[in-house]
Amino acid sequence: MTEPSFIPLPGYREYPEDEMKRRARAFHEEMSRRRTVRDFSSRPVPRAVIDDCLRAAATAPSGANLQPWHFAVVGDPETKRRIRLAAEEEEREFYRHRAPQEWLDALAPLGTDERKPFLERAPWLIAVFSQRYGRLADGRRVKHYYPMESVGIATGLLIAALHMAGLATLTHTPSPMKFLNEILGRPKAAERPFLLLVAGYPEDNATVPDIGRKPLSEVVTYV
Repeated sequence: MTEPSFIPLPGYREYPEDEMKRRARAFHEEMSRRRTVRDFSSRPVPRAVIDDCLRAAATAPSGANLQPWHFAVVGDPETKRRIRLAAEEEEREFYRHRAPQEWLDALAPLGTDERKPFLERAPWLIAVFSQRYGRLADGRRVKHYYPMESVGIATGLLIAALHMAGLATLTHTPSPMKFLNEILGRPKAAERPFLLLVAGYPEDNATVPDIGRKPLSEVVTYV
């Protein structure tokens, strides 16, 4: 068994209480502007921006620090088209046959349907994969612990990072998503698609559903 190795906590900054409150409020105000967008511009976004946002996502905590995620970033137009066609095929089945009426009723205020033009129009698609297991430096297989929870945290950081960079996002989860493994050449046994994140600039005339968020009193309990 490997002995643990520890170093002094790097980079921690403590702030005066007033500064803490200001920073917390400012971050909330910034994130409250974030909205899921379906009207994307085709305007290019520098890869360097995406790289830094992915670096931020990869700082997420994970079970046993095994970092059970893989981000397949798609900018190639033909690959984006293949993903759109496969996703729309699954979505047609969902909306017409698989989804119960209760689910369709819940989606109705969002105005969604099987058409997904943003999968081609946005400059970047980021397919997030959860890895069931990985390989050590010597080639041995190692099980990943809490992969879905870990990948969920990393994806949340990625969405926040893209927003802070001035980009819009959309979380797309066609079900099933195994076509992503095939199109993107990811191993089916080891990796499971978690979601497909669309990233880019919103169209100048972009609109979003007129919906709100639950108040803090409905989602938080102090004990």
